[in-house]
Amino acid sequence: MGNSFTCFSQPPQGRTPRPSPLDLLPQWMSPSSLRSSRKNEPSTPNSSSKTDQIFDDSYIKQQAQIASMLYQHHLQNNSDILLQFNRSVSTKNPPSSKKQKNLSMRSRSVSSSINQQQQSSLQLFEQESTSEANGKKHFVLVHGGGFGAWCWYKIIALLKEANCGVDPIDLTGSGANFCDINSISTLEQYSKPLLDFLVNLEDGKQVILVGHDIGGACVSYAMELHPAKVSKAIFVAATMLANSQSALDVFSQQKLLSELNQRAQKFLYANGKNQPPTAMEFDKSLLEDFLFNRTPSKDIALASVSMRTLPFGPLTQKLTLTKANYGSIPRFYIKTDEDLAIPLPLQEHMIQSNPPTGTFQLKGSDHSPFFSKPQALQKILLEV
Repeated sequence: MGNSFTCFSQPPQGRTPRPSPLDLLPQWMSPSSLRSSRKNEPSTPNSSSKTDQIFDDSYIKQQAQIASMLYQHHLQNNSDILLQFNRSVSTKNPPSSKKQKNLSMRSRSVSSSINQQQQSSLQLFEQESTSEANGKKHFVLVHGGGFGAWCWYKIIALLKEANCGVDPIDLTGSGANFCDINSISTLEQYSKPLLDFLVNLEDGKQVILVGHDIGGACVSYAMELHPAKVSKAIFVAATMLANSQSALDVFSQQKLLSELNQRAQKFLYANGKNQPPTAMEFDKSLLEDFLFNRTPSKDIALASVSMRTLPFGPLTQKLTLTKANYGSIPRFYIKTDEDLAIPLPLQEHMIQSNPPTGTFQLKGSDHSPFFSKPQALQKILLEV
């Protein structure tokens, strides 16, 4: 487009002319083009010497700017606004001495017309920009147990490259959110950073929630409390709970879990062995086999120094999920077929028990597709 408005003319023999401001105008706006369309009208003597006197530099620059804006808009929208513009700024041959007194009035009229066209075009461009901003997808990423917002770093970069809004959440006691993990006993406490984010969203704005692992329980809880703030919910190898169900209920289905699942988790008892567990942690020697069996080594190294203990209390809380709130939001489930933490049979059981709007499957993905299959995961997120 940069060369679309450059006009070329044949220089006279023997000298190289210095380009005038008129040469910067598009061909369809040049005074010579306009004069040729009026060849039957008698011309005024010495008109060629007076033309440059009528068009001062600021006027020419203003015409060129407006012409450029409207021409680009014409190409994009196939409008006939150029015809209107051509009429509003068409230029006649320089007036005779008898008409000089009307020159200032004509100049003001043309200038006013141009300003109106400029304001109209700018308003149109602003409306289009606002429309694009309103249609921009905004994802809120909710990590799973032991993880933090850091685990989404590849997905964050890919979604931003796709011009999407992205906000990863650190749940209470996770990632950069520090507190006594043993003091977190409810899903409300654990989900507070996510709930606060939704509460602070501007009126009328909606986001797409993406939950991984037990982050799916937090997403379900948020959907019930703030349905007007959520346009869709996506569960990635996550606990997608039904009404009156807890995350612990899902993981209690031993026949659908692997033997590795039991060995990789350790319970912590801050209140004594005779009391229920207060937290859980993963055996770091089994992390690669359990969570990252298809994950690159550098991401396994990152996870091994970043993963933290997760609270046990929120896993036991049964959710009340209603059709009016939770049920009003489209849900999608992304299955991971080489997952050993939430095996594929367990994922399919949740889907059958609480059917979502749609399902997808990431082939060759372990429990952490944001590490093992980031491009494929991003593609599905955008498709949803």
